[in-house]
Amino acid sequence: MNEITITKENFDEEVRNYRGMPVLLDFWAGWCGPCMMLSPIVSEIADEYDGKVKVGKVNVDEQPELAAAFRVESIPLIVVVKDGAITAQCVGLRPKEDIIKMINL
Repeated sequence: MNEITITKENFDEEVRNYRGMPVLLDFWAGWCGPCMMLSPIVSEIADEYDGKVKVGKVNVDEQPELAAAFRVESIPLIVVVKDGAITAQCVGLRPKEDIIKMINL
């Protein structure tokens, strides 16, 4: 499974109402250096945990409503959602192992 681009139009279907595996959301922007450094880590997780976690990318510049809904103040922001509820989140560049622990696989 590749990363899914999450927008306000597909958020309910892909995240809020999704039941089953956890959803890892990466809130990012193209001008954010740490976001660009985190992006390949998020891609690796999407590939390695295919079928165990859904990975979504939210561009905060293109999706200001979602950024506001999640009260994004700093990026990158990683949020894990399970059955419509936030179960974990962290701000900033993190090692892959820390993000995997957040998913609780």
